[in-house]
Amino acid sequence: MKKPSRQPINRYAKWKYVVLIFSLLVMLLSALPSLYGENAALHINHRGQISDASQIAQYLEHANITPTSIEQDGDKTIVILNSPKQQAAAQTLLKQHLDESTTVALAMEPAAPQWLLKSGFSPIALGLDLRGGVQFLLEVDMEPVYQAHRQMVIDEFSSEFRTSRGRITGDSVQLNLFGGTSTAEARAFLRQQFPNWHTSIQDNTIRLSLTDEEKSTLRNLTVQQNLQIMRERIAELGITEASVQRQGENRIRIELPGVQDPAAAKDVIGATASLAFHAVTDGRGNRTQVLPDNDGIPVNLERRAILGGEHIIDARAGVGDMGTAEVNISLDTSGGRKMSQFTRSNIGNPMATVYSEYSRNAAGNSEQLSKVISIATIQSQLGSRFRITGVGSMQDAQELALLLRAGSLTAPVTIIEERTIGPSLGAENVKNGFAALALGLGLTLTFIALWYRRLGWVANVALLANMMSLFGLIALLPGAVLTLPGIAGMVLTVGMAVDANVLIFERIKDKMREGRTLAQSIEKGFSSAFRSIFDANLTTMIVAIALYAIGNGPVQGFAITLGLGLLTSMFTGVFLSRAIINLVWGRDQRREVRI
Repeated sequence: MKKPSRQPINRYAKWKYVVLIFSLLVMLLSALPSLYGENAALHINHRGQISDASQIAQYLEHANITPTSIEQDGDKTIVILNSPKQQAAAQTLLKQHLDESTTVALAMEPAAPQWLLKSGFSPIALGLDLRGGVQFLLEVDMEPVYQAHRQMVIDEFSSEFRTSRGRITGDSVQLNLFGGTSTAEARAFLRQQFPNWHTSIQDNTIRLSLTDEEKSTLRNLTVQQNLQIMRERIAELGITEASVQRQGENRIRIELPGVQDPAAAKDVIGATASLAFHAVTDGRGNRTQVLPDNDGIPVNLERRAILGGEHIIDARAGVGDMGTAEVNISLDTSGGRKMSQFTRSNIGNPMATVYSEYSRNAAGNSEQLSKVISIATIQSQLGSRFRITGVGSMQDAQELALLLRAGSLTAPVTIIEERTIGPSLGAENVKNGFAALALGLGLTLTFIALWYRRLGWVANVALLANMMSLFGLIALLPGAVLTLPGIAGMVLTVGMAVDANVLIFERIKDKMREGRTLAQSIEKGFSSAFRSIFDANLTTMIVAIALYAIGNGPVQGFAITLGLGLLTSMFTGVFLSRAIINLVWGRDQRREVRI
């Protein structure tokens, strides 16, 4: 009778070894750029005239700054410098010589070989605490948004029922019905146009107020819009590797690694300037507002704007025919259509350009300050491109153009906290953090090698592969940034990675004490330890996910490395260790084998 074939134990299929080797090779290539470090650099984005590399090199050499290399790719130029100390001087110098629409941003370029970078690998992005830079915490003031919606109710109601009047009283809107307007008609109109408002009617007076749900919706939309505009403003400044995130209900945290002089960024980030275009009226009617011009003379304007700054897609400073500064405006399709329709039917009538900004009064409340910066008679139908004058000096025109290109904030913001971390402190954090990691790794490797002897070198190989895989995975993951708490997560990963091997090795020893062969002990040891290792890592992963979802900033940095470390620990501590042990001892059936 033929004996049934026995399934071989402690053997991996060849494809599993191929997957292991390929994965480790990818992780190694991904981790290598971080070992090479980075070089100080400048990113030059040409919007107007493009300067060639030789001209830029000549500007720098005249100031005794010798760049390592200058690379040009279309309208972008990358200047590699010898040290970070040269960055600020080179940036100031090039801003003076290049076209005013050109942005010159501080940046860091990888020092790794080009073949490695062209393969799609890049170094780990460092956070604010490791690279140095500036952090802002902004608060979005929602009261002007609520007031604007209350005024919108009054305007819409007055436009529908012209004999009726409305006014804002505290947090609500009071509408008074006159001229035969019935409460049924008013109720039907309000229910259709403003269904999310709470309405109460008493005699001929209607009172409306925003519900809590509608306030929450407006707050979420406003903060999200401000987040997007902040990202666009920072991109306009040319700041790389910036982080813009929501914090709490109405706060925004902005981290700008590598920025040491926050003045320019602060002026743009905290600014709430915007433009709007209004028709000039004779002052009659209840839909008129009065604003002063540059000389303080009151001007009567239509309350509702023809169009606002949200339709502006490009704005550039220039010099007009009379030698005065002006801003050339380009509108999107919707804005161009509105401007064309209005000017076509209002040729010969005046149109005003209103400049608005928010500021804080002595009580800490936001105040909108608006003024008419120019009044022009419409000579012909305008389209998507036109210019405005009366903007002040050329510097004022350039600042206004930058703000308009980056977008107008939908609500005023206030910088409530500002923190600057110098590059030396960031470098010291990197040095101390990785010194702690190296110390912990060295002590762990030594202990494992002495305690587990022959199996110890397997655990050490797996631990080194784990660190390499963790660095490679962080570099591969889009948006992942290494912070100082992230390094703490790496140190914790070292201990957790060894835990898996310790548990497996102890199970193997227990099985051998029971009288099993080495091959059987390896098979049973790994299978019995796997469930415990998986359960422990799963519960820790749940905590890491919760930390990332609820926390922010440094807490998220710790959660990222902790979570990724759990994945790499399972990969190297279980599967890689098993592959090595299978190759070396897995087929040995002898019982008296010292490991």
